[in-house]
Parts: sequence; structure tokens; C-alpha cells
Amino acid sequence: MTTLGHRQIGGGAEAVIVLHEWLGDHSNYEPVLRYLNQRDYTWILADLRGYGLSRELAGELTCAEAAADVLALADHRGLARFHLLGHSMSAMVAQRVAADAESRVGTLIAVAPVPAAGVRPPPATLAAMRALIRDDAVACDAIDQRTGRRYHRAWLEAKLALARNAASAAVQEAYLAMFTGTDFSAAMAGVDVPVRIIVGEHDLPMYREKPVRTAFAAWCRDLEIVTCRESGHYPMLECPVFFAAAVDRFLAQGRRL
Repeated sequence: MTTLGHRQIGGGAEAVIVLHEWLGDHSNYEPVLRYLNQRDYTWILADLRGYGLSRELAGELTCAEAAADVLALADHRGLARFHLLGHSMSAMVAQRVAADAESRVGTLIAVAPVPAAGVRPPPATLAAMRALIRDDAVACDAIDQRTGRRYHRAWLEAKLALARNAASAAVQEAYLAMFTGTDFSAAMAGVDVPVRIIVGEHDLPMYREKPVRTAFAAWCRDLEIVTCRESGHYPMLECPVFFAAAVDRFLAQGRRL
């Protein structure tokens, strides 16, 4: 059985499996680790196939496979139930987990999420997304757009380094095809899992509160969204204290495992 590479933080009674975005691995969460509630929760920071600690794991690199891998990781760790946190691309994976194993997910926390229907960018935007995988200048500009063009060059280069160190270009191309070409929204009908979402005010419009609320309200009965006023697409990097506090509140008010 394949087990995703992962890192554990804390030793609390309830487990939170944490998943990363397209242009980063578990290292994206480094700035927030010291602020996480490690008394009440055990944080399992997992890398999807091809990323970070799972770089050597090959596969189909589909959403269904990624969701199955998360469940296999939970089995490996002896977790009958767990909370789940996904960022952007992996928020889509988290929804797939909830659809496949609803009874095992306590709270689903989605950050700047891709919905279950995926995203369908216009051709020019999709071409730019493909280009940024290999072109550093295009990638820096994309990161700049996703953070409201508010930061200096050193920060953009630091985020670019996270992206380049996370996975190979081929792996990122495969996952781009996944979240722009997958739609399992019909499978979410009737899924009864509390969903808590963090969006950034300075993110791209598609990741802001109104479109995200519309997408998730189509299936979710227990939904709360908070907007981080000082972040774009990467609140765990841009506003780590805010991020940790919001996640802690979400977990405290969610279902007990």
C-alpha cells in the first residue's frame, strides 16, 4: 500500500491531515507551525504524489487517486476519523475525500479553494498557467497577481523557490490538468460535512468570497467563510498568526472526532 510522505507536528488527541497547493509542498506551512494548537491536535502535513516527501511516488496523479492516498494515509496512521485541511488545488482533493468517505471527515477546512467542479480558465489564462511551470518570470508574475501585487521582489523569489523545490515540471503539469479538467460536483450532493473556508481579499477574483460561497453553497449545509483582509492566495505564508487562529477556531467549533 502506498503511503504519502508526511511530517507530524504536535501530539493532540484529534488529527488534522493538511494538504498543500499546486505551487508548493508541505513547506508552505512552515511559517505557521509554531502557532498551531499542538496540545489538542496532531497535525499531519502530507505531500501528494510527486511533491516534497512523496516526490518519488509515481502514479496517475488524478483527484480520485489523491483522495484514495489521503484515506490510505489515515489508515496507516490508525485514524478512523480526522479533520482535513486543503489549500487551493488540494481543497479539491479534500472535497473528493469527503465525497468518498463522508463519515470519516470531522471538519473540512478549505483555503482559497478549487471547487469540486474544478476551474475552467480561458485559453490564454491556461496557456499562462502552463508557461509558469517552466518560466520563472511568468511564475513570479503569477504569484504577484495572486497576492494583489503588494510585495517586493525578494518575497516573490522566495515563493518561487518553494514552487520550484516542491515538484518537477512534469508533475505540476499533470496536476494542472487534474484541477482544470475534473468535475465531480454531482458527487457532492448530499455530503454532510461542516466546511470552513479561508479566502484572501487580495487573491484572484475566482478565489474570493462570493464565487467560493456560490460554489460550496450548492452542496454544503454547514458553511462558514472568513476573509483574510491582509492576504492573497497564501494566507499561511502572508498572515500566519491569523491563519492559525482561524483554523483553531474552526476546529474548536466543529464536530468532535
